[in-house]
Amino acid sequence: MSHAIHPFEEIRILLAALPGPDLQAAEAARARDRRLTKPPGALGRLEEIVEWLAAWQGRAEPAIERPLVAVFAANHGVVAQGVSAFPASVTQQMVANFLAGGAAINQICKSHGVGLKVYELALERPTADFTVAPAMDEREAAATFAYGMEAIQGDIDLLAPGEMGIGNTTSAAAIYAALYGGPASRWTGRGTGLDDSGLSRKNAAIDAALTRHAPHLADPLEILRRLGGREIAAMMGAIAAARLNRIPVVLDGYVACAAAALLHAIAPESIAHCVAGHVSAEGAHRDVLTRLGKRPLLDLDMRLGEGSGAALAIGLIKAALACHMDMATFESAGVSEKLE
Repeated sequence: MSHAIHPFEEIRILLAALPGPDLQAAEAARARDRRLTKPPGALGRLEEIVEWLAAWQGRAEPAIERPLVAVFAANHGVVAQGVSAFPASVTQQMVANFLAGGAAINQICKSHGVGLKVYELALERPTADFTVAPAMDEREAAATFAYGMEAIQGDIDLLAPGEMGIGNTTSAAAIYAALYGGPASRWTGRGTGLDDSGLSRKNAAIDAALTRHAPHLADPLEILRRLGGREIAAMMGAIAAARLNRIPVVLDGYVACAAAALLHAIAPESIAHCVAGHVSAEGAHRDVLTRLGKRPLLDLDMRLGEGSGAALAIGLIKAALACHMDMATFESAGVSEKLE
């Protein structure tokens, strides 16, 4: 007699069988770096970036020809608790702004030659208010994870998952509190600009949710469905699919890293192919990155979301790769090497 596999079990099986880095490709990149016309280590972390690209693309000569920011947009029922300075309708309005080319992420992607796709996740149907019920059921959370896996289509070679969703810093803070320990105030920030009373409501909503769902929060996938949002589930799927397809990932800020933190809690090595594009000014993002073992590439006091910090970091990554691939070697430039 056969038994159907539960949707969450399928995700666990997937995350237990992810490919590792190509160490030969990384060593080939290191070997080339030693021949470039500069002192060893002179480009600092730029050299590490190229090794990371080589290892996770599985190519001795890595390339960035089709980088993509994938923005997932979703609405959250917890907005009913007065946790945001903006109404939920702004999510749909900002999606229209993305599609019209008018948002910050459009300008950053354009200036760095990065593609942009926007994925709407049932905006007309917010998740349940997690102070009174689980945000999603298991099937919906798993299906949204699977939908997010589609973001890697189109032969992309570098992925930055981003998000838009009024109320989603509340969801992210709740996830961090559930993973790493409360109270809510340890993890929350002012989101889109909450005043003190709004911040108090945000903390109260998260603390109430942590109490309500406490018996189930030992499982990261239960944390996702009870406290998360569709955009967080979709970003988890996108990050996992990128790993399966040897596509390195650049993490964005506070909300995007909630997806990475859940994957990390399930299987720590599942985000080894990710770098932190930046550290956000929102909440306790710096603490989160420390727990994930990620040192951010940029620290610009940004807290916009949209994949904006990651997109800026892609510009830096492209510069690192250009130095590695196009800089002359000692031999080709006729430059004398360091004396032994």
